[in-house]
Amino acid sequence: MGRFLYQNAANSVEVDDRALAHLRLVIMTKLRRGEPFMFETSSPHGTGRRDFWMHPTIAVQFYFAGSRPPQINHRWVESLMESANSADGLRMVPEPQG
Repeated sequence: MGRFLYQNAANSVEVDDRALAHLRLVIMTKLRRGEPFMFETSSPHGTGRRDFWMHPTIAVQFYFAGSRPPQINHRWVESLMESANSADGLRMVPEPQG
């Protein structure tokens, strides 16, 4: 289980390494373009959700527990990017199969 850190370690959320790798691509693409957006995360333990306002001036970090980068599913990245571009902002969507 990796972690997404927003500004500092006190503002962090556990995220599966595979999902985190895909989220990283979407978040970094949006921030590189200077496009602020909302990012909603849910606890993997079902104990709530958190919303983060993503802006290029706010420090973020991605901590991966595993040492190997996961294989990227480009269809999943596209689905996540569609979510990030929506009025609701970036939300974790299921990984497309196939």
